[in-house]
Amino acid sequence: MTARRLPAAWKLGLLSALYFVQGVPFGFQSKGLKLLLADDPAVPMTAVTLLGLLSLPWSLKPLWAPLVDRYGSARFGRRKSWIVPLMGLLALSLVAAGLAPYPGALLPLLGVVLLMNVFASMQDVPVDGLAVDLLGEHELGLGNAAQVAAYKVGMAVGGSVFIGLLLPRLGWLGGFVGLAAVVGLVLLAVLAVDEPNPPASSTGPSPRPGLREIARRAWQLVARPGGVWLLLFVATYKTGEALSDSVFEPFLQRVLHLPKEDVASYALVGQVGSLVGSVAGGLVATRLPLLRAVGVTAAVRALSLVAMWALAAGLVPSSAAVITAVTGVEHFFAGLVTTCMFAFMMSRVDRTVGATHFTLLAAVEVLGKAPAGLASGALVERLGWAPVFLVGAWLSWAFLGLLVPLRRHAAPATAS
Repeated sequence: MTARRLPAAWKLGLLSALYFVQGVPFGFQSKGLKLLLADDPAVPMTAVTLLGLLSLPWSLKPLWAPLVDRYGSARFGRRKSWIVPLMGLLALSLVAAGLAPYPGALLPLLGVVLLMNVFASMQDVPVDGLAVDLLGEHELGLGNAAQVAAYKVGMAVGGSVFIGLLLPRLGWLGGFVGLAAVVGLVLLAVLAVDEPNPPASSTGPSPRPGLREIARRAWQLVARPGGVWLLLFVATYKTGEALSDSVFEPFLQRVLHLPKEDVASYALVGQVGSLVGSVAGGLVATRLPLLRAVGVTAAVRALSLVAMWALAAGLVPSSAAVITAVTGVEHFFAGLVTTCMFAFMMSRVDRTVGATHFTLLAAVEVLGKAPAGLASGALVERLGWAPVFLVGAWLSWAFLGLLVPLRRHAAPATAS
C-alpha cells in the first residue's frame, strides 16, 4: 500500500482558515437562529425547521462553479480572484445582520442571513477548487479532516458560541461586528498568501478549459459506470442524521423544557465532539481505503442515532450526563463519517475541473439531506418525537446497503 503523507502545514492553515469563515453564517442559521426561535413556544416546529430553506444557496453552487474553473486572474490568483471579494461581502453582511435586531426585525434579518449564505456558498466553490489544486492524492484524508473540522469550528462560533457567549457579553450588534472582524482577519491572511499555480494535466486539456469542456467533464461524473450510484450514495449518507439532528435541540427545549442557554451548551458539546470526530475521521481515511472508511464510520454513526431515539422514547434517563453523552457521541461519529465521505468525494473528481466536479458532489450532498431536515418539524407534529428519531436511525442503517453497488464501481475519476 502506498504510504500516506502529511499535508504541508501552510496548506492546512490556509484551508482551515477559509473553511472556518464559511462555517460562521451557516452556524448562525442552523444553530443560533434556531435556538432563538425554538425558545418561543408561539413559533410552530414546522417554522423552526423550515429555517433550512435559508441554506438554499448551498444547493445552487453548480450554477457558478464552471465560471470559477474558467475565469480568474493568474497574476492575483485563480481562486483568490473569487475568494477575496466574496469574503469582503460576507463580512459586510455580518455587520448588516447586527443592524437588524431580533425579534423586532425578523424578516430583514432572515433576508440578511440568506445573503450571508449566498456569499459563503459562492466562496465555497473556489475554496473547494483550491483544496483540489493543493492536496495530493495521499493528502486527502488529513486535508479533509482539517477542512471539515475548521468548518465546524466556524459553525460553533456562529451558533452556540454566539448565543451562549458573544450575545450576552457584546450584545446583538457587538456580537456580529466581532464575527465580521474575525472574517476580516482571515481576509488579510489570504491576501498575504501567494496562490500556487495548479499543475498542468499531462493527459488532457489545459487546466483552464472552456465552459463547453467543463460541462462535458461534469456530465461524465454522472454518465460513467456507477455514476448514478455515486450520486445516490452522496445524497443519502446524511438523510437519517439530518432528520434526527434537526429536531434534537428543539426536543430539549420543548419536551424537556431546558432554557436555550443550556441547550446552547449541549450544542457546543456536540460541536466539540464533531470536531474531534472530524480529525479522527482524517486518521481513519489515511489507514483504510476511502470507501471502506465511509462504510465503517457510517455503521457506527447509525448506532449513535439509536441512542437519540432511546432518549426521546424515555428508555434512558434525561439527566444532564446522559444528554451530554448522547450529544457528544452522536456528533463525534457524524464528524467521523463526514470527513471520510468528503475525502472519498474528492478522490472521485477530475482535477482538471476540480471546482466544478467537487461542487457538484457537494451540492448533491446538501440537496440529499435538506428534505429530511425541512420535513422534520411537520413529521414531529404528525407522528410525535420518538417515532421521528426512530425513522432517522432506520434511514442511517438503510444507507449501508448502497455500499454493495459502490464497491463494483470504486475506481476514481481520471482526466480524459
